[in-house]
Amino acid sequence: MDPFTSKIWIKKIISHHETEKVPFYLNFTPVAKKLVEEYYGRPYEDSIAPPVVDNGFNSCKPIYADPDVFGKIIRDEFGVAWTTNKFDRGIPVGKCLQTPDISDYIFPDFTASYRFEGLEDWCKKYVDRYRIIWAGDLWERATFMRGMAQILEDLILNKTFVYNILEKITDYILGTVEILCNNFDFECIAISDDYGTQKSLMISPSHWCDFIKPCLKKIYGLVIKYKKDIFHHSDGNIYPVIKELIDMGCNILHPVQPETMDIFKIKKEFGKYLTICGGLNTQHLLVNCGPEEIISEIRKLKKKLGHGGGFILGSGLTIQKDVPFKNIIAMIDEMKN
Repeated sequence: MDPFTSKIWIKKIISHHETEKVPFYLNFTPVAKKLVEEYYGRPYEDSIAPPVVDNGFNSCKPIYADPDVFGKIIRDEFGVAWTTNKFDRGIPVGKCLQTPDISDYIFPDFTASYRFEGLEDWCKKYVDRYRIIWAGDLWERATFMRGMAQILEDLILNKTFVYNILEKITDYILGTVEILCNNFDFECIAISDDYGTQKSLMISPSHWCDFIKPCLKKIYGLVIKYKKDIFHHSDGNIYPVIKELIDMGCNILHPVQPETMDIFKIKKEFGKYLTICGGLNTQHLLVNCGPEEIISEIRKLKKKLGHGGGFILGSGLTIQKDVPFKNIIAMIDEMKN
């Protein structure tokens, strides 16, 4: 077998070539991941062998920080305090910017060597797969640092501050992207930046275009310069800005939640220009329905969204502990079928 089968497969999908099978992408929170690996084998990237794998830089606050290891509260590199638990990433409870002013704030060192430890070995291990590396968050990072309520007020009352903090976070991401692209072998840069609620954007489209778009354009531009693909993650309903993301160069949009947007409409409207990654109803279907319904829905998605390429099957949200294990097995086995 061609050792680069998975990589070529995903490249064809992103180039909108229809293939015999629909590829899939998996992501789990710790409890679900443990169950999956006890059943299929550890690590699941080897036992299940998804064609798409992902990784990111190290942090003093892991995404999933175990309270037995890190205590009930942990601070990240930016000085934001987070709760910890064994089930998810926790929540930010202590902002690092009490006032709309960054003149005295010192950003963490994006060149710190510990951030990139292990990445080279990971890239070599999965050279046959389509490898995604997460490079950071922009608007989300600002909400963590300042607090959601406060930065929403700042959009109106302290615009200069919002421009400044987003510009500084952008510089931090740009520096990270430079290091990743110059030192590691992989296919795609991922940006995690939630903009949506269940029903709409959390800010107006005009505010998004004014504050966020120029920063994303710089990040996308650097990624494109290095000839890497762009994977953009945003939960919720972000329909009003999908065309903006495409115009800037987004290749893959994740997770395109069917609970919040009409995925078939998005496929029809943007399917020639964008690859959808996700699409499987997580909030209701995976949690409340049975294996037969899940299998039926996956087959429907493969048929309707897989036509013409541009679709990587995945869950609409990270699989969490509330998804019955029998449903996780049904999902994985049908994805692989």
